[in-house]
Amino acid sequence: MATPAHKLRRGVLQVTIWRNTGDNGTWYSVIPSRGYKRGDDAWKETDSLNADDLLPMAKLLSDADTWIVNQQRADAKARKEQAKQATAA
Repeated sequence: MATPAHKLRRGVLQVTIWRNTGDNGTWYSVIPSRGYKRGDDAWKETDSLNADDLLPMAKLLSDADTWIVNQQRADAKARKEQAKQATAA
């Protein structure tokens, strides 16, 4: 099973960032979720948020955007280094 590129948490809220690759390069997708427990004490996840979750989730999504922008810069730098090494060889 694939593993996420990064996870951000704040209490029961979580944003999972996935790295995807294809013919057009690399891109990132984000899945926001909220953890909760039902009677069996097993943790479950939902994409449904309460009103009190909105601002904390907005902060998590902002942090996810910052992480993705920084990762895209690192990805571009790595591609340039690979291209430089390939032409030097």
